[in-house]
Amino acid sequence: MTNLQKNKQAKHARRHARVRSVVSGTAPRPRLSVYRSLSHMFVQLIDDNAGKTLASATTQGMKQKGTKSELAMALGKLIAEKAKAAGITKVTFDRGGFKYHGRVKAVADGAREGGLEF
Repeated sequence: MTNLQKNKQAKHARRHARVRSVVSGTAPRPRLSVYRSLSHMFVQLIDDNAGKTLASATTQGMKQKGTKSELAMALGKLIAEKAKAAGITKVTFDRGGFKYHGRVKAVADGAREGGLEF
């Protein structure tokens, strides 16, 4: 691993820690955590007080085709459906150290369209 890669990982870890120091999830308003890898996206609804994941979704098992941003939008709608089934309407958005831009923003927009309130 080169020094440039280590610096990039360290910067991401600092951003993620800064976001997590402020954002926390409770049972009535869980945290909507987003992780973005190179090829897939993963979202979870987390109750930090109990330390439990209430619902999760990923682009890996989706049968839908399209660009990564289109899949991210569909993923946001899917997690909103799962949240509604679990009786959750309000969430706290955790971008996980990623910029609120592109696929991360598409997940948030899809979740809003699905009926979740941030």
